[in-house]
Amino acid sequence: MAEAPAVAAEPLIAAHRRHFPKADVDVLRRGFEVAAFAHRDQKRKSGAPYVTHPLAVALLLAELGMDTTTLVAALLHDTVEDTSLGLNQVRDEFGAEVAVLVDGVTKLDGSKWGDRAEAETFRKMILAAADDLRVILIKLADRVHNLRTLHWHPKPEKRERIARQSVQLLVPLAERLGVYVLRREMEDLAFANLRPEAYEEIRASLKETERDRAARLGPLVDQVTHALRSAGLKAQVETRNRHLYSIHRDRRANPILDQTIRVGDATRITILVNGPDADCYLALGAVHAIWHPMPARMKDFIAAPKHNLYQSLHTTVVTADEDVLEVEIRTPRMHRLAEFGIIVHINDAAQTSTRLVRDAARRPDLDWLRNLLAWQAHPDSGQYLDSIRAELRSGSIVVFTETGDVVPLPRNSTPIDFAYAVDPELGAHAIGAMVNDRLAGLHTALDDGQVVRILTSDSTTQGGPSEVWLETAQTGNARVHIQRWLDEQRADRAAVDGRLRLVKVLAENETDLLELEQHGVALAVCRRLGYPDLEALYAAVANETVVTAELAEQLVATPAAAPVYGQE
Repeated sequence: MAEAPAVAAEPLIAAHRRHFPKADVDVLRRGFEVAAFAHRDQKRKSGAPYVTHPLAVALLLAELGMDTTTLVAALLHDTVEDTSLGLNQVRDEFGAEVAVLVDGVTKLDGSKWGDRAEAETFRKMILAAADDLRVILIKLADRVHNLRTLHWHPKPEKRERIARQSVQLLVPLAERLGVYVLRREMEDLAFANLRPEAYEEIRASLKETERDRAARLGPLVDQVTHALRSAGLKAQVETRNRHLYSIHRDRRANPILDQTIRVGDATRITILVNGPDADCYLALGAVHAIWHPMPARMKDFIAAPKHNLYQSLHTTVVTADEDVLEVEIRTPRMHRLAEFGIIVHINDAAQTSTRLVRDAARRPDLDWLRNLLAWQAHPDSGQYLDSIRAELRSGSIVVFTETGDVVPLPRNSTPIDFAYAVDPELGAHAIGAMVNDRLAGLHTALDDGQVVRILTSDSTTQGGPSEVWLETAQTGNARVHIQRWLDEQRADRAAVDGRLRLVKVLAENETDLLELEQHGVALAVCRRLGYPDLEALYAAVANETVVTAELAEQLVATPAAAPVYGQE
């Protein structure tokens, strides 16, 4: 039995060494031994030893190219939550970095947090991810393996809840980070649990038409290969099967179409160009020279990358045999990013330093994560989670400043969202916008690729956020700043109103509030009542939290403090 942990960890070590030949694998062995011991009395729903789960999660991350620290944290990710092993013990044994990652993915105790546990756990994970994105990647790998083994769970309602939560929260997170390899698998596994009949129908149809599709696809690959070679391009032509949920989504969007699965429904052609980015456009020309491009179906994500690092040229063509095909054109580097997204940058950084790995969370193309952080101020757990779901599923667009800076935003965003994404002060002073050099209202929905300029006013009486802005804004960042501004304005108005009430009551006693303020009497009473400043006290008067007459009595009865404002 003493040799079992070492043997079980070998596939993990082998996978890790393919990406990091010089890695310290002893710490992986130690991590597995600690996990195996901590989970020694626990079983999965399948009856397998529980440690097979963290080992599978770590192996998945190793195959994706994640660093040693992440793999150790993956091995230990359930120990603090499910065993007697404490976070301090993890920190003492494996260091602060591993402990932070483990803590980031540790669920909050449901017995203490009740119905708020899910939302507060997600809030905690997002906060941790803002400092280190590897927290989210461990969570995504954890969910992939849980979905792979979800059929072992005896309760259908639990299977459905886990699958639905995956679609609503974790699939969009994988998409935002560009980790399409995990997104596709999660979508298919959740699809199999949520719509088993539709899943089986598509799977059976794919199998039934597989031979015919392969026979039609072969000559098409030969045609495009010859066209690229004739254009003097060095390129590799690959075919990629679309995942089942993607096919289902297209069918649902076009229910009146014939539901027979054809070549283009199930397969995309991917061209990997071995050359500079400009050669991708030459390859696009070669494709359009042999097949007819469909109008408005060409997308250039090389000149204007997606918010999640994705770059590629997309075109949809009709072949001579009237097959409709989607063709993707990219370089090998772009292809790696298209599959693994942020993991590529973390992998590259890990070859140099741990600090650079953590810095990956601060990339400018991760503004969407900072938008999620803006929702942390939301006090209501249920509404917080609903807001996060809405922001994640909203899709994305890319707009530009006048100087060409890229500003990624959720779909249906307005110039208000744009202004706050650029600078909160710009948002607070916005009175209008120029979109593609044309005047536009602040509530106009923006489209991909537009150039936006915000018109502002320095006047304190003109413009400014309003309740309507709060209803229009799409991003958490904008909504939180607008709400904060509105709250401050309400507080200012309340303070003025409360002070006026107090002035009137004191005047009846022939007492001047300004004099009490100048001699420190008002501030002394304010502090005694537990208010941070006079504005807060006066706002409490307006809100009737403090009774005006009683406050006036205290002010009159309090002796003056030391002279202020230079008085003698």
